[in-house]
Amino acid sequence: MRLGFFRLRWSLILMVLAGILTLMAYPLAAKAEELIFRDRFEGRLDQGWYWLRENPGFWRLGERGLEIRLEPGVATTVKNALVRQAPNRAEGTYAIEVTVNNLSPLTNQYEQAGITWYVDGKPVFKLVKELVDGVVCIIPGKKPIPDRPVRLRLIVSRDRYIAQYRPEGEPEFLLAAEGSLPAPSQDEVSIQGYHGPTDAEHWVRFEDFRILRIDSR
Repeated sequence: MRLGFFRLRWSLILMVLAGILTLMAYPLAAKAEELIFRDRFEGRLDQGWYWLRENPGFWRLGERGLEIRLEPGVATTVKNALVRQAPNRAEGTYAIEVTVNNLSPLTNQYEQAGITWYVDGKPVFKLVKELVDGVVCIIPGKKPIPDRPVRLRLIVSRDRYIAQYRPEGEPEFLLAAEGSLPAPSQDEVSIQGYHGPTDAEHWVRFEDFRILRIDSR
């Protein structure tokens, strides 16, 4: 009976030690994520979106997401940019995610689609899938990727960004680049694309847009 008691006690001690080792392996700085907004673009656009330079015949809601035709233009003249108010970076760290799938091959130099960050109505940063010198890349970072759907993830805080991407079939996000952002002000986030051809219809599908709050546990 006494031997059984000691065995039970040692079993409990070993369980506690295992728990401590587990906590040491996952430090207190580990991040917890809270979903605060999601739009799958299922039949309609959720509240809070608005169009910048809308061209009604050049966007549509399909069975799997929002599809936008890439038109000629640059960051300051882009058409059919879908925009919404961004979370307040002064109050925490956030991640913005969306899947980008171009439905035909990119052919124009700098043809692109993805996430653009606005401050006071001006585009200040982009995380996009882009054709550069004949190579499909993630910008920033100029990371070459296969021409297939890619999940973009932009993490923003008061003055920093981390740009990540995950090509279809890959298990984890990869780092594209990180750097500084202007101070928070009237921040907005957009999904958009431009530098499209004039003589062909190039459509891009955006799927499963999400905003998450990231906090230390």
